[in-house]
This record gives sequence, C-alpha cells and structure tokens, in this order.
Amino acid sequence: MSAHDTTANDFCDRLATVGFSSNLISYLTLQLHLPLVEASNIISNFNGTANLTPLIGGLIADSWSGRFWTITFGSVVYQLGMVLLTLSALLPSLRPAPCIANDAAHCRRASSSQLAVLYLSLLCTAIGTGGTRPCIMAFGADQLELDSHGGPRSANAKPKWSFFNLYFFGIELAKLTAVTAVVYIQENVGWGWGLGIPTIIMLAAVVAFVSGYSMYVKIPPGGSPLVRLAQVTAAAFRKRRAVVPDPSLLYQDKELDAGISTTGRLLHTDQLKFLDKAAIVTDDDLQLSGKPKLWRLSTVHRVEELKSIMRMLPIWAAGILLVTSGSHGNSFAIQQARTMDRAITSHFKVPPASMLIFTNLSMLATLTLYDRVLVGALRRRTGHPNGITHLQRTGVGMALAMLANAVAAAVERRRRAVAAASRLLDDTSAVVPMSVFWQVPQYAVHGVADAFMDVGRMEFLYDQAPESLRSTAAALYWLTNSMGSYLGTLLVTVVHDRTQRSGQWLQDNLNRGKLDNYYWLVVAMQALNLVYYLVCVKYYTFKPLETIGGDTEVELHRGNCHGTEDGDSGNKWDGVASIF
Repeated sequence: MSAHDTTANDFCDRLATVGFSSNLISYLTLQLHLPLVEASNIISNFNGTANLTPLIGGLIADSWSGRFWTITFGSVVYQLGMVLLTLSALLPSLRPAPCIANDAAHCRRASSSQLAVLYLSLLCTAIGTGGTRPCIMAFGADQLELDSHGGPRSANAKPKWSFFNLYFFGIELAKLTAVTAVVYIQENVGWGWGLGIPTIIMLAAVVAFVSGYSMYVKIPPGGSPLVRLAQVTAAAFRKRRAVVPDPSLLYQDKELDAGISTTGRLLHTDQLKFLDKAAIVTDDDLQLSGKPKLWRLSTVHRVEELKSIMRMLPIWAAGILLVTSGSHGNSFAIQQARTMDRAITSHFKVPPASMLIFTNLSMLATLTLYDRVLVGALRRRTGHPNGITHLQRTGVGMALAMLANAVAAAVERRRRAVAAASRLLDDTSAVVPMSVFWQVPQYAVHGVADAFMDVGRMEFLYDQAPESLRSTAAALYWLTNSMGSYLGTLLVTVVHDRTQRSGQWLQDNLNRGKLDNYYWLVVAMQALNLVYYLVCVKYYTFKPLETIGGDTEVELHRGNCHGTEDGDSGNKWDGVASIF
C-alpha cells in the first residue's frame, strides 16, 4: 500500500478526531453547563495530554513495537474513548438536565460522576493519540523513502516533501468536512449523532488501516534510542578528562550501525566536541570478540545522533511559546461567533465552530499553491530544491500568526463597541448586530500561517532527526504542542486571576470582558518568540549525512544554515533575512 493510501486512512482518522474535538467547547458549555474559562482550560489540558503521550508512543515504536503496531493499538484505544463520549451524549443520566432559557440560577452544571465519564473518554483518546500521532506520518514517509525490502528507493523516487504537503492537505480536507457537516449535525440534529458519526468513521479508518497489513513497508525497531543516547552520555562522562584526537581516529563500526543507518551515516561535526570523547578508543573499551562495550565506547554515528538532537532543541523550544499563545484562540473565537449575527438566510445560521472552515480553506489553498506554484518560483530565485528551507518556511508562518492575532484583537474590539452601542452589554442571549463574517480575515490568515509553520516545523524535525529517531522526532513536534497547551492553561488562569480588580479580560459574558487585550498580549509574546527563533536559526548547523545506495556510498550531503547541500557558503544571516 502506498503513502497515498496511508494518507487516505489518516483522512478518516482526522475527520473523526476533528469532528469530535473542534466543537468540544460548545459541548462543555451548552450541554455540561461549564463556565467558559473552565471549559477552555479542560480543552487546553486535554490537548496538552494528547500531545504529551506521542512522546511515549514514539519511543515505544522506535524501540520495541514498530510503527504499524503502535498505530493499531493507539487507534483501538482512541476508538474506545470516542464510544464513551458518544454514550455520554446519548444517555440522559450522563449529562445534566437542559437549562431553562434566561434562568441561569437553576442551570445545573454536570455532576462529578458525569464529569468522570467525560474525563475517562478524554483520557482514552489522549492515550490513543499517543500511538497514532508520532507514527502515522513517519510511517507514510517510509512508504516513499524505502522499497518493499526496507532499503532506500532510487534517486528518482517521489520526494518525501511532496508527501508532507499531501499529508497536511489531507488533514485540512478532513477538518473542512468536520467543521461543516459534522458540526452542523451537532448543532442542529443532536450531539448523539454529532459524536456518533465521527465514532463510526474512526472505526472505518481502523479497519481500513489494519486490512493493508501485508502491503505496507514495515521497518523493524532499531532498539531503544534513549538507551543509545544514554550510552553516549555515559561514555563521554567516563572519558571527560581525555583529549579528543583527530576525528579520523574516532571509533567507527559500520556493521554495528547498519540497523540504524539504512539510508545514510551521520558524519563527524565540530560542534559539542565534549561528546566526541565517547568515541575515543581506550583500554578495556572492546570485548575479546572485538565488539565494543557500548556503555564505554560509542561510534561516531551514535555520537552524532545525540548531537543532532541537541542542536535541534533550541529551535524546537521556539514552538512551545508559539503554541502557548494560540492554545485558547479557537475556543474564544467560537464563543465570540456565538454572540454575533450568524444568519445567512432566515432559516439557516452558521454554526459557530464552522467558522473554522475559513482556516481550513486558506490552508488548503496555500498548500496547493505552495506545492504547485511557489516552490518552482522560489527555486528559480533561491536555487534551493524546496524553494525555501524548512526554517524559513516556519519563520514566515510565525510572522503571519502574529498578524492573525492582531486582526482578531481588532475584530473583538469592534464587536464589543457594537454591543455597547446597541446596549447589549448585559444581555448574554442577544445577538450583537455585527456579522460573524468579520472573523473571516483572522481565520484565513491563521490558515496561511499554519500552512507555512506547521509543515515547516514537521519537515525540519523529520529531516534533521537521525533516521532511527524519526518517530521520536515526530513526538517532539507533539510534545511542543503539549507543553504549549499546558502553559496556555497557566497563561489563561493567570490572566483571569490578575485582571479581576481592573475588570476581568476573560468573562463568561464576553461583552463585559476585554478579550482584545488578551489577543494583544498574545501578539507581544509571539513577537518576542520570533526574535528568539531568528537568533536560533542564525547559529543552527544542519546535520551532515553520507547517504547510502545499497552497499555503495553514492553522495554526500552536508547542510548549512541555508539548508543547501553544497557545503558552507556565505553569511548565515542571508537565509534568515530572506524569510522577510
């Protein structure tokens, strides 16, 4: 089965996932009667957990079970969580009684036992996500990069970067379907059907994925990557007083590294030289058979694995604050949309969560134009095979994300002004006479930003991670989202508490709140983060890789700050400046 078939299965998976999660804020506030800030924090904490478990899943896949079985286990557990959530929507005993209109005093929130069912379902989906997220994209890329025997494909094989664009295109197409059809059913037919349909779709995705077992390329796990990294650290510490010799004298063992370097061996770099001490051969480092004692001696390839991860960490960390600043954006925007004029005709109103369609449409359009038009035009200008580097692509996205939040702040300021002019500040059930389509620009710019930022971050992690750590590298992407979501909860809690005396920014009654101030705070955080990111890019060095074709060394790739493959060249700021 090809990578495209894998992406088709992931389409069903994401349709189910987004159909379940995109309108969750409405389910928590309208069906379980939770306050806005509490509901938003539940979603943020859920996202944090769902983005943390992939780190564990990626390690299990790389070291023990392999990607296929990790994806299968995660999908089944996720399915269980969706069944529980669907049951909570279908059974009256698992949710509070409906509120009476304009009678908030007698509107009971969900009980502890009802919330326990919710939390259990969210926990199952978070655990299941840990099996699918770190593996599904790397598994799909494996189908392109390796042949049916697990060896590297020919140089004429379809570039994997087109696969990454296709992968995110499929995700956005799934989101588009979810925030239109599924959200409409949730708002107008009922939550039983609205959650039941994604559950059924998820079941179809699991069955389709498992049925292709015999046709997939399945790379066997290469042993625990964490153990190898720990061995390098221990060996370097043991020899901390040793003097690093000429790099040509450091320990190499191609046979030992064969299972973790099927597509290429990492070459020695001059950064982080203290780790090179792990590859210095001293007395008692070798067994009688000639094999190394791995807690005393590491190969250059294994040392460079650790170096690659350490070089990536500063740029990886820039994604944490990026996620923090946007972790509650959709939840708040959906509640804003609920207060605005959503009527298209006298009989049809746009569901608030369906405004996400404009993010999906703009991201789909950007991915299509980027892959089919921009790459060619930029390639002719820059000479880079992908048009611009992964780091430049991410930087463009980060700048656009700032613009999107600035637009959101301006729109919210106008919405509150219209509410005040219409004397609706204290009428939470009234419709503010301002079209919900004022939100379109902020959603559209977010979509363009995501097309650059999300794809760029994932490409960077996949490309720069050692081959045997790619599931773990994908998990690092989700770990960024996890830490950012948890910090987002902290940010919202602090803002909510610290602004009580001067008029709460974040209130259940948005007309009396100052949500626009929160958006401006987010813009300021993103600006500082962008400066930090550009500094990291200036000093980043791409991994050097000696690629392997069968048993023959066919070409040498040595990256630099521009992301080119011709060796070092020019001022490192040139590539950074061309972002803007």
